[in-house]
Amino acid sequence: MDKIALLFPGQGAQYPGMGKPLYESERELFDAADKIRPGITSICFDGTPDDLKKTENTQPCLYLAELAAANSLIRAGVKPDALAGFSLGEIVALAVGGAYSYETGFEIVCKRGDLMAKASDEFETGMFAVLKLSNEEVERICALHENVYPVNYNCPGQVTVAGLKTALDAAKADFAAAGARVVPLAVSGGFHSPFMNNAAKQFGEYLATLKANTITTPVWADYTAQPYGEDVWNLMENQINNPVRWEQIIRNMSAEGINTFIEVGPGQTLSKFVKKIAPDAKVLHAETPEEIAAVADEVKSC
Repeated sequence: MDKIALLFPGQGAQYPGMGKPLYESERELFDAADKIRPGITSICFDGTPDDLKKTENTQPCLYLAELAAANSLIRAGVKPDALAGFSLGEIVALAVGGAYSYETGFEIVCKRGDLMAKASDEFETGMFAVLKLSNEEVERICALHENVYPVNYNCPGQVTVAGLKTALDAAKADFAAAGARVVPLAVSGGFHSPFMNNAAKQFGEYLATLKANTITTPVWADYTAQPYGEDVWNLMENQINNPVRWEQIIRNMSAEGINTFIEVGPGQTLSKFVKKIAPDAKVLHAETPEEIAAVADEVKSC
């Protein structure tokens, strides 16, 4: 029998209207979120691309769209053996895994988005993807430049780098000289780097006021590339200002027998990463009601 992991994407996957086809079946989820933050469903369904690029909007909107899809998928009979999320997606994975209620998760993601948005305003930072180099070569070149850091280990030959914009401009030449292709990312800050230290500290202080539940489905942590244990809040805090070890998560999951990966929610970026990391795995995508039904049928027939 297949062992299934649900994967949840991070910032960059958002688009206007995401989650709207699931509103009728997941009305309770969206309406509860609107009571906590009035108008958030309207931003998710009808906001402009610029509205959704704001970190304080992106994170809660993606949380709702991804959680709605996961809810529908599980209700359709898909039972995951493991969960993981890329950056923001990890907050969704933890909600699905039972670490906290959906409502508490929404409050958490709103706080996280606000803190990371404020941290982004403190520095002139940016991010770009470095393609065609090994992880070690990216790390070597970053070390040559102050305030430039490898932050997302996506898949073989792709690492995201964050830093001060002036430092990134200088580093680009070295990456190009090494044979890399550099792709700027449309993000508002230097996420998963020391530029998020203040946000991480304040997020940790906020989380300490909450109570975590026992996780019922294993959730793999971006910070360690291992399953969460009991210290949920510490891992969530450290995730903000440390690298996302996505490639290692997928390798470790595969070593544990996970052979079917379902990307849940907007976009298929994680699906592309998985195909490069674990080419023999089955990779599926579930976002719309039609995709959810098709994926549920395929999984149940295996």
